[in-house]
Amino acid sequence: MSQMRSQAAAGLKPGDSFEIIRTFGQAETESFGHLTRDYNPVHYEPEFCREKGLAGLICHGLLVASMVCQVGGQIAWLASGMNFRFRRPVYFGDTITCRLVITEVDGRGRARAEAVYHNQHGQLVQEAELLGYLPSGRERRLLTAMGQAGDPNNPLA
Repeated sequence: MSQMRSQAAAGLKPGDSFEIIRTFGQAETESFGHLTRDYNPVHYEPEFCREKGLAGLICHGLLVASMVCQVGGQIAWLASGMNFRFRRPVYFGDTITCRLVITEVDGRGRARAEAVYHNQHGQLVQEAELLGYLPSGRERRLLTAMGQAGDPNNPLA
């Protein structure tokens, strides 16, 4: 069982934080573009990027934003709302650190979290406010049982 999932099974609270790091490449952006059908030239055409004042081709903002999905999947967060702010472009080869912090949890498992994304230069590239539901009660017991069984459907375990 991943450390994140183990922490979720034990119970999450305000102040709990999770950090992941990922380097984005052109192949991922092309795959994401095919999946979403987002063929904005800022992801594919260098001349268009120059005209836009960009230093090169950039990753899809939502591809980078999706880093919260890795955390959410590991902690069994059921999203009910997401608000992203894109502060700087992410270029192919950039390494992004995403830090998600749970800021609120109510008695029914509803939660708020904030995520910040920084590139390898320490520059803020994205921010997010997240709303959702954390596992509680029986769900946490099921997460524990899944972990005891080796968490077979979780390649990150």
